[in-house]
Amino acid sequence: MYVITVVFNVKAEHADAFATAMTENARASLESEPGCHQFDVAFAPDDPTTCFLYELYTDKAAFEEHLAAPHFKSFDATVTPWLEEKSVQAYERAWPAD
Repeated sequence: MYVITVVFNVKAEHADAFATAMTENARASLESEPGCHQFDVAFAPDDPTTCFLYELYTDKAAFEEHLAAPHFKSFDATVTPWLEEKSVQAYERAWPAD
């Protein structure tokens, strides 16, 4: 399985709108992408401007399909101006074995 983690630092004035857009993006990913198996969205308990994602895909190709999905492209275009910073990391899951 292919794992993606993302940390977003959101401009404070966009925190609420970002949270709504992120939830919609996660839901659409799980509902419309067969290769997306998990899409967890978490916010720092004391800082609503810090968002962490844990995403699980069948493989790298499934993640690339996610990046090409219309709902992701729309989400990305909307939220990019709202961000201070974004960090993406990719991993191959070692355990549990697939």
